Amino acid sequence: MALLSASGLRRSVDGRALWQDLSLDVDAGESVAVVGPSGSGKSLLLRALAGLDALEGGEITLEGRAQAGWPMPRYRSHVTYLPQRPALDGGTVLDHLRRPFTLAAHRHRMFHPGEAEALLGAFGRDGAFLRLDAATLSGGEGQLVALTRALLLSPTVLLLDEATASLDPDTTRRAERVLLGWLRGAARRALVWVSHDPAQRARVASREVPLQPQPVTA
Repeated sequence: MALLSASGLRRSVDGRALWQDLSLDVDAGESVAVVGPSGSGKSLLLRALAGLDALEGGEITLEGRAQAGWPMPRYRSHVTYLPQRPALDGGTVLDHLRRPFTLAAHRHRMFHPGEAEALLGAFGRDGAFLRLDAATLSGGEGQLVALTRALLLSPTVLLLDEATASLDPDTTRRAERVLLGWLRGAARRALVWVSHDPAQRARVASREVPLQPQPVTA
């Protein structure tokens, strides 16, 4: 049984069909890259998998249970979507990393500042980074905060939508190593990437899933 599965998905934008009858299986331990031309709906697919956009048709399951059958906050605690431009408002980096642990979906977890500092260290940042005002961070630094926060929450599936696109090459490689290490750290985890960088896809993905616009036929 696939860890995360989609079958018969349909999506249209402004009356134009992006895809129909789209199916995808992601097994535990896989690192999968979704590829396709601009406008083929890669980000929309990841958002649908995360339960952020309503389905127009088809079904998504996590560990054999239909997405619609999950309490959505709990589902999203298992399937986490990281956008290219994460929203960070006021407060320190530490505040942003701590905040999700106050939500009902994550209250069974404990926030450990030392774990956060260790992750940031793997990304090449020291403890002083935790005290920075999140509103003043660069795009790449914001991506590091989002990656760190997601990993601290220990989801089942991470959906990475150009989630390292604003990082410099050295930090990108560091992030890739951390993410692949996270994948290997437990039996039932998976990564799904959208990346326009073919070299990155070659480094991180065990396989690619092509996504092509498929107009509805009569």
